[in-house]
Amino acid sequence: MRFKNQLLITVFALLPLTRICAQTVANKWSVEKANAWYAQHKWINGANFTPSTAINQLEMWQADTFDPATIDKELGWAQNIGFNTMRVFLHSVAWKEDPAGFKKRVDQYLSIADKHHIQTLFVFFDDCWNAHPAPGKQPEPKVGIHNSGWVQDPGGVVTDPAQFVFLKSYVDDILNTFKHDKRILLWDLYNEPGNSDKKDKSTELLKNVFAWAHAVNPDQPVSAGLWNWSFEKLNAIQIANSDVITYHNYDPTESHLRVVQLLKTNGLPVICTEYMARPRNSTFGTIMPMLKKENVGAINWGFVSGKTNTIYAWDTPMPGGDEPKLWFHDIFRKDGQPYKKEETDLIKQLNSN
Repeated sequence: MRFKNQLLITVFALLPLTRICAQTVANKWSVEKANAWYAQHKWINGANFTPSTAINQLEMWQADTFDPATIDKELGWAQNIGFNTMRVFLHSVAWKEDPAGFKKRVDQYLSIADKHHIQTLFVFFDDCWNAHPAPGKQPEPKVGIHNSGWVQDPGGVVTDPAQFVFLKSYVDDILNTFKHDKRILLWDLYNEPGNSDKKDKSTELLKNVFAWAHAVNPDQPVSAGLWNWSFEKLNAIQIANSDVITYHNYDPTESHLRVVQLLKTNGLPVICTEYMARPRNSTFGTIMPMLKKENVGAINWGFVSGKTNTIYAWDTPMPGGDEPKLWFHDIFRKDGQPYKKEETDLIKQLNSN
């Protein structure tokens, strides 16, 4: 969820590796297959979605707090501005507590999204924010603090190979259940591996989740988004194993465009799965038109202002809970009114062409 603005020498170094490794990864898509898949879709655009009533992935998916009415309402707002894709985080703890019920709720979510003509990009693992996820009632938001209740997956056990048996069972079950489901656009296997100061400690889980996914060989492509150019070992694994290239970038237009131009030299489709932090001049007005022009998917962080508190900046808490003068993320207020109507008008316009 955070992008570090660094030189892109690493990307240049990794480009030849992509083509070499692609020949040895079982079931990895060819460049031709990936581009044929991408050509079947309209321009991919949307948001990272957590309903406003959920503080984190567990509150979204656990039976007691799963909220299909809010999901339906808020995805209706997405449909109205032309969004066709939502990136949604799953969680292994919710699956472990109730595998059958979890999959039923995932299916229910997919049915709601499909009703609104929205495909879903599901995320499995995540190295961001709180390291100790636990089932049951989730904490209340900390006033004025960005993503105060978001939880990593698997969290502290990321370096414990003994947990990989359970994690493999989780990934295998979800992928095998939904591997032919046309409502799913793509599997994002690992969000920001190495974050929370894990760095290369996430290497083994990253390699394993790619191996597990390629063994299942779903109809949908698999990927893991690049986000920190200094993590050369992790970046090499991500590029070499991804069927399509996904990445995060919260930089202004010129810097972001350079990233796009470099990533496109792989010959694979490119999708930005996180952007849009207004105070950093990564906005809908500056970035989204560029991504459309470059035929790069555009999935911003945040949709409805809610319990995740992502209208507040990463490192700028507001303990009084006042609304910031400039929202960091998010598009809509809880009542469905846009934070900035000129932004939703622009999104509609870009999707009408």
